Amino acid sequence: PLLPACAQTTQLLVEPPWRPVVLWDRVTLTCQGSGTAGATTWYKDEQRWGQQGRDSFTVTKRGTYTCDRASSGLSPALRVLNDWLVLQAPAGALLEGDTVTLPCQV
Repeated sequence: PLLPACAQTTQLLVEPPWRPVVLWDRVTLTCQGSGTAGATTWYKDEQRWGQQGRDSFTVTKRGTYTCDRASSGLSPALRVLNDWLVLQAPAGALLEGDTVTLPCQV
């Protein structure tokens, strides 16, 4: 269902959709929200960051990312890790009885 304009929020989409997000997955972040395409402000570690005006990009540095679209506000924060060992899970909701593959990244 469509939400009223006042209820729409900015979302940070991640590809590939694994959590936690790790740098070596060649992660692409996309800012999705209402307003003019290309009118995105990006933040890395709470500082305005150099990908201004782009709706998506491939992450090259670890840190905490958010994006802002004027009409729908600031996205939730997303942390990108660069740890030596990470157990990942699918980003979507899981239900009891689901079969799940958990990649262990070394």
